[in-house]
Amino acid sequence: MNGARSVLVTGGAGFIGSQCCKALAAAGYLPVVYDNLSTGHSGNVRWGPARFADLCDRDALGETISRYQVSAVMHFAAAAYVSESVIDPGKYHDVNIGGMIALLDVCRARGVDAVIFSSSCATYGAADVLPIKEDTPQTPINPYGFSKLVCERMLREQAAAYGFRPMILRYFNAAGADPGGEMGESHDPETHLIPLALRAAAGWSKPLSVFGADYDTRDGSGVRDYIHVADLARAHVMALDHLMGGGGAMTLNLGSGRGVSVFEVLASVARVTGRHVPHVILPRRAGDPAALVADPRRAASRLGFSTRLSDIDTMIAHAAPWFGHEVRHAATA
Repeated sequence: MNGARSVLVTGGAGFIGSQCCKALAAAGYLPVVYDNLSTGHSGNVRWGPARFADLCDRDALGETISRYQVSAVMHFAAAAYVSESVIDPGKYHDVNIGGMIALLDVCRARGVDAVIFSSSCATYGAADVLPIKEDTPQTPINPYGFSKLVCERMLREQAAAYGFRPMILRYFNAAGADPGGEMGESHDPETHLIPLALRAAAGWSKPLSVFGADYDTRDGSGVRDYIHVADLARAHVMALDHLMGGGGAMTLNLGSGRGVSVFEVLASVARVTGRHVPHVILPRRAGDPAALVADPRRAASRLGFSTRLSDIDTMIAHAAPWFGHEVRHAATA
């Protein structure tokens, strides 16, 4: 790694951040993990050095940037549970918005202008028109989405004033696991559909709760756009290459452009693992939109990015071994 350009990866011990560290190392960069391990795992740090500290510790953050001569930042560190954000919005203001304030202050002081920000489709709220384009009105319906929207605005305003070059990447639903089998999804509590379905199918947990089967969708269940975590990581490296090559700021959706319903996810789990997913149907949850699907064309035209692994069976096949399943379906990339 001698001579590799250093990239600070906040939240680099987490599910998406660690996959991006692996992709960065493969592309010739040195990923420097900065994580307080509140939700990340130290075992995910394998491709570069790490500093375990809080993002709001400006001294530790600045010292890390200087020590490793960081030239760009990938910012993943955040509180990211929608339901928790409704119960405890102050935490999301403090962690997500406060963390971004600290990060931008230190980056400005240390002369780091390239910032790739992990944003979310939650900034759009319940969009009236699908697929969702980058210029779709942003009307978040929960504090998590609001916090991400505020961070986007801070980035743009400071870019105009101080010369930051931000890449704002709005994820849809990250899924799957490392294709090489080195890292999987592990959250506590777990709230994502695919891990919950795999846990239920393996008998590790109670039946899966399906919230709403009466939406105006093709089978009555909610529809989401899933993107493989390895595809997300590749998009981040492409975004970094763009900035390192002197490119300017962009805002991009990162999704597959395909909607998959809850019941279609359960059918895929059965195909891939040979196990039925026990489930119960419950009333809709307040604030859950019927469908969220990305329009990914801007990422394709401006960055040259398209998904390779984001069909539902492949994502579930890569995730399944982390939840006690042997994969029976020969998923293809």
